[in-house]
Amino acid sequence: MLEDRTLAGLSPTPWPAAYPNGYAVVDVETTGLARDDRIISAAVYRLDARGEVEDHWYTLVNPERDPGPVWIHGLTSETLQGAPLFADIAEEFAVRLADRVLVAHNAVFDWQMIAREYARAKREAPVRQRLCTIALAKELDLPLPNHKLESLAAHFGVVQQRAHHALDDARVLAEAFRPSLRAAAAGGMRLPLLECRPLTEWSDRPLPRQQSGGYGGYRASSWRPSRKRPACPYPNPGRYEEGKRLRQGMRVAFSGDTSTERELLEDRAVEAGLHVATSLSRLTSLLVTNDPDSGTSKVVKARQYGTPVVDEAAFGQLLRDVEPAETR
Repeated sequence: MLEDRTLAGLSPTPWPAAYPNGYAVVDVETTGLARDDRIISAAVYRLDARGEVEDHWYTLVNPERDPGPVWIHGLTSETLQGAPLFADIAEEFAVRLADRVLVAHNAVFDWQMIAREYARAKREAPVRQRLCTIALAKELDLPLPNHKLESLAAHFGVVQQRAHHALDDARVLAEAFRPSLRAAAAGGMRLPLLECRPLTEWSDRPLPRQQSGGYGGYRASSWRPSRKRPACPYPNPGRYEEGKRLRQGMRVAFSGDTSTERELLEDRAVEAGLHVATSLSRLTSLLVTNDPDSGTSKVVKARQYGTPVVDEAAFGQLLRDVEPAETR
């Protein structure tokens, strides 16, 4: 258990009366990032008002479809075949979440996935507020190189054993959240709590299954009408460099089929402050494609220009931590 070094040897810090009475630290692994993707594993660490662990819970979930990026989460179709459906674990999951603030790293993603699963099961998740540990770290102005979970864990001396395993990610987050919570309390800081609004209805839009498998196991039509978007408000900072963060203003192009609906993927890029380009030029910062050997015009040009190329799964991870544009 991580020690609270900040408060060691001191008299107890007065606890803000407005703080929640308990937390549910959550992590879910999923088949992908789209609105019709599914949860394949879930973990919850229940914490008391001061962040101490009360218990933990973990389950696999049969998504009734392709498991998606196995190379990230390690859960194959064979592993998930005998797992319970979400409807089968919905009640137990609800017990773990009830009357607590949902805490997650990039909490909007975890909450949306959970809310959709409950809507499919014709139920509502008993969650009314969420707290994102990325937002909390920013409020605390922690000296982190980036806002990845591994960086937050390293800052507090928490050792991660199995990245992208829901139970270990939830454990790591719980241990990093405790000192964050206590630092916020010591400073009398208002927690960055956001309202959670459950979905009351849901309908999945079936997509044809790929014959060749691949990330997500689903593909949409490659044809779609053009869509006019507002101009990106940020200047282009140049090309993406491997191992670094995307930065607002970077020009991103897409080539080939994606498991996430293309418009949704582009919307997420625009919301993150990126410039979605319909063609590839020497100014393009990054090309996203699941088939870098396809020979499409964009892939050929990327090769000619030396434009960095990443696949959809890697791009999804990069979207979670886009660096703000430089202010002048």
